[in-house]
Amino acid sequence: MPGPMNRMRVPAKPQNIKKILARILSYMAESKARLALVILLIFISTGAQIAGTSFLRLVIDDYLSPLANGADESLLNGLARLLALMSLIYAIGALSSYTYSRIMLVISTGTLYRIRTDLFRKMQALPIRYFDTHTHGELMSRYTNDTDAIREMLSNSIANFISSAITVTGVFVMMLIYSWQLTLLVIVMLFVMIRTVKLISGRSGQYFRVQQAELGNANGYIEEMIEGLKVVKVFGHETAVKEKFAGINGKLREAAASANTFANILMPVMANLANILFALTAIAGGALAISGALTVGTVVAFLQFTRNFSMPITQISQQLNAVLTALAGAERVFGLIDEAPEADDGHITLVNITEASGGAIQEHAAHTGQWAWKCVDADGSVHYTKVEGRVEFDNVVFGYDEERTILKGVSLYAEPGQKIALVGSTGAGKTTVTNLINRFYDLPDGKIRYDGININKIRKADLRRSLSMVLQDTHLFTGTVMDNIRYGRLEATDSEVIAAAKLANADPFIRHLPLGYETMITADGANLSQGQRQLLAIARAAVADLPVLILDEATSSIDTRTEKLIEKGMDRLMEGRTVIVIAHRLSTVRNANAIMVLENGEIIERGDHHELMAQRGKYYRLCTGMLELS
Repeated sequence: MPGPMNRMRVPAKPQNIKKILARILSYMAESKARLALVILLIFISTGAQIAGTSFLRLVIDDYLSPLANGADESLLNGLARLLALMSLIYAIGALSSYTYSRIMLVISTGTLYRIRTDLFRKMQALPIRYFDTHTHGELMSRYTNDTDAIREMLSNSIANFISSAITVTGVFVMMLIYSWQLTLLVIVMLFVMIRTVKLISGRSGQYFRVQQAELGNANGYIEEMIEGLKVVKVFGHETAVKEKFAGINGKLREAAASANTFANILMPVMANLANILFALTAIAGGALAISGALTVGTVVAFLQFTRNFSMPITQISQQLNAVLTALAGAERVFGLIDEAPEADDGHITLVNITEASGGAIQEHAAHTGQWAWKCVDADGSVHYTKVEGRVEFDNVVFGYDEERTILKGVSLYAEPGQKIALVGSTGAGKTTVTNLINRFYDLPDGKIRYDGININKIRKADLRRSLSMVLQDTHLFTGTVMDNIRYGRLEATDSEVIAAAKLANADPFIRHLPLGYETMITADGANLSQGQRQLLAIARAAVADLPVLILDEATSSIDTRTEKLIEKGMDRLMEGRTVIVIAHRLSTVRNANAIMVLENGEIIERGDHHELMAQRGKYYRLCTGMLELS
């Protein structure tokens, strides 16, 4: 495998906050009508709040004060009507608030659906090299922590920001109408509040970005330890991994503590500043009322407007935590979405064909068991090259990184229908050969040809569609046994799946499962033995029915008796196909047409079993037990 995992580095500051916000809004484009309705409802809700507060002056000056001074009790009817109107206005405002909150939930879930879709699509398009340098936990944190932070911002923060902005504007206008003197006092305190928010939130934002990065590191380590828990216990490393996690967790704690220290003091500081503003306004308003410049009702209404004015600013400061976390998460999400996809300049495609007696090739949409490479020239003419399975390596040089070369001028070929075996010590480059045939990695030097065609000219998806692989590390998906075998060819019928299972000799053990082929497989086949899992992988390759078959330690977990039982089936599977076998168990390669012995990235011996035994070289020593593969 390539070099060690590299931890993702998060920049000290977002590269472009406006660009990130614009990117999020672009995902909300499909919800323009709903957003317009949300804004309208926010206006209604805010307007209801401001209107209800403005009625306080009427209640006090036109009704309560006259009644307190002995006015006619007939004013009570007018007061009742006014209070009823206020109740109706507040009810409309509350209903509007509830409605736009529900709509924002719909918008946020739809937006996250589109973001996750793009995220998953990009993940499928990324080159294998990307996954070599990023842990699974780091990638999963994009789908969990980062998208959840975006959801919190979309469902709550955006609506709150719009509502707060409208409230501040509307209340400010009303305060100017009621008393310009008291409004000047509010403006002075407003500058103090804004300065405080900017100072505290700036420090908090830096630590929130670090927190998100450390959270990804912690998730990556936890997932790695869960996957390797048996290994940890076998070697008794529980204490060591706990100590390492304590260090990772400690960094996360420090980042979270620093971020939330500043974030959590913001709300109390703003609340106290709002209380100071209220007290100063009450003192100044009382003085103006005593002097006769303002009425008592005006002062009371203005004090309430002061609360309504400072509260949105406090809410904005409170939502900054969610916004900062969301922007840090969005930056990571969009960073993955913007990663360069796997490059593919191939133009030759794989098609199903039938061949007439005269050699004419007819293209078909359905599976026929015969294939051809289809090349469309610039003038529109079409050429077909029948897929025979001829594979050729010509002086191939490759390394996963610049510091270490894995393959050093490897040349080999496999004729159609031949079985080629690669043997050698771990790290000799055997699996790298199969990775290059699939174009998981591109070559810096040398050429690989498939039926005489440079594989760089073949579209990657079509190239891989022509190759069937059975890997040492078998992966089974959640689903039935039938579904997992059919993964090799999704359009395969049930009878074809069963035939493939029989070919791989998997049918007997499948029949003994509780529900046979309909038995559910979960947790990567934890309810099956390793040998049974590999038999299903072999059956999956059999149902694919492709011209080239690659077996990478395919029988390493199958006992000798089972190996003998499937040998005939494997021979039938390999008939007429080019087969490349990588094996430590030399008994599986004795009948190969050609055996290549790799050492330090070079082929040091080649020939069939008898020829190599006669040479009395490394292969001979391996077979006679004088040398062991490691």
